[in-house]
Amino acid sequence: MSREPTAAQRRVIDAADPVTGRLRGTEAQLTALVRGGLAFRHPRPPHDHFLTPAGRRLREAPAGAPERPAPSTGVFAARVGGAGEEVPPSAAVRLREVRGAWQGLLELRRMTNPDGAVDRPCAWERGHLVRAAALALEAAGHHPRTAGADGYRVRATPQPEAVAVYAPDAAARSACAATLERAGWQAGEYTEPRTRVRYLLASPRRA
Repeated sequence: MSREPTAAQRRVIDAADPVTGRLRGTEAQLTALVRGGLAFRHPRPPHDHFLTPAGRRLREAPAGAPERPAPSTGVFAARVGGAGEEVPPSAAVRLREVRGAWQGLLELRRMTNPDGAVDRPCAWERGHLVRAAALALEAAGHHPRTAGADGYRVRATPQPEAVAVYAPDAAARSACAATLERAGWQAGEYTEPRTRVRYLLASPRRA
């Protein structure tokens, strides 16, 4: 969120169901939390509201801890890899955030996939392909490329519902492909015609 939630909004967050993240509050409170990226409205009746991963992190943060601004999507921003990407100041804190974001995404799958499946990407992931694939990789322990270290890079492609995943070598590509397939993606290895660089083309599985 761009600012801290009000005391009333914070009470709504703190009172969320500990398992599902279901929220109860006034329409104005819930709308404000959705706008701030801390909640989402379920697309199916009765259209209940639930905490996003960002909302869960805020609820679990120690009292008085400063709030970290959430991305406008309200979902954890995984590291996509690149020479300009910053290394988190604390690896332990980052690990907790990534694990929490992945668990939150699994819950989002359960709540929004028509059959409640958690082994298949949901609509949010299909709308944020690069971030979703990167989260699956980072949550499984893969390291993104930075200025000081090589690693995976996830990039958008002209193809619908597909991302390109680059990795340092064949073993790393194979490991990334296995991780994505376990996370509900389909991944195949290809060669760029002009550069001859090998990469993975990955897309969310539908069934």
